[in-house]
Amino acid sequence: MSIEGVIFDSDGTLVDSERMAAGLLRELLAERDIHLPHDEVLRRFRGVQFAIFVGELCEEHAHLDAEPFMSDFRGRSLDLFAQGLDAMPGALDFVRELKLPKCVATNGPRAKVETCLKTAGLWEAFAGNIVSAYEVNAWKPSPELILAAAQVLDLAPQQCLLVDDSVPGVQAGLAAGTVVAGYGDTDFSAFHGQPGFHHVPDYAALKALLASLG
Repeated sequence: MSIEGVIFDSDGTLVDSERMAAGLLRELLAERDIHLPHDEVLRRFRGVQFAIFVGELCEEHAHLDAEPFMSDFRGRSLDLFAQGLDAMPGALDFVRELKLPKCVATNGPRAKVETCLKTAGLWEAFAGNIVSAYEVNAWKPSPELILAAAQVLDLAPQQCLLVDDSVPGVQAGLAAGTVVAGYGDTDFSAFHGQPGFHHVPDYAALKALLASLG
């Protein structure tokens, strides 16, 4: 079955927001006397439901109060992203040239993804086709978020290519039955050789993959 639509993750796939977010998280944690390396924060935060990430931190650090911490992060991150955020290298040209129907499926809240896409110059390309985990009450690695995105495109999951930079995202796409492009420098070695999985380090490789899939 040929690919008839593309589902994109947002953070770290379309927009270069994950490293900025990890830096802010590190600052907020340091303000609460919790000191973690940036790379560790990024690894643990990437592609994971935010409440689960914070819950794990609270288990490790009994003095961390989850709700004020999450509220502080959400407010300050929106301000940070609104001040300036780049698209991932090659993403703007790829998305603007893509002729297939497309949408965004994200673990983040709608306000966040709208801010990120608008700041990075990608908002109009998706014409509001966004599926937020907070609206379908299902977060990656659950396949339900990806299935909802396929419904938005009015396609069967098998007709969709999911592009995602996280392990939970890849797990969600494969479980949903989509073809999956694991994007970027994440360690996807656990998925190598699995039917339907392809590693694409950049948007040039993604373009070649999509052409090969017809």
